[in-house]
Amino acid sequence: MDKYCTNCGEKLVDSNASFCSKCGHAVNGVVNNNTNSDSKSRLGAGLLAIFLGSLGIHNFYLGYTNKGVAQILLTLVGWIAFGLGPVAAAIWALVEGIEIFAGTISTDANGVPLKD
Repeated sequence: MDKYCTNCGEKLVDSNASFCSKCGHAVNGVVNNNTNSDSKSRLGAGLLAIFLGSLGIHNFYLGYTNKGVAQILLTLVGWIAFGLGPVAAAIWALVEGIEIFAGTISTDANGVPLKD
């Protein structure tokens, strides 16, 4: 019988796995006590998103380079389009900041859970 991650819905490769290979969510009743120094801070990522988000800094911090570049380009090139680009990038970043604090975005680009 196949098992699926309760967080992201990904099919678990190993039914005895402790963590989902896609999102890093603990499965089978295991608590994630990841204190790895590679873990990124949820607070840091959220604050970067809210205050510097239109430049995509939070996405670079979390390892989402393509999204970060897209936000920078939207901000810089968007000035040409009547200044709407920076507004759109700021709204996008604010939403991502809220998602980080709410836990909707809970891992970095490598699937490592964010530390509180």
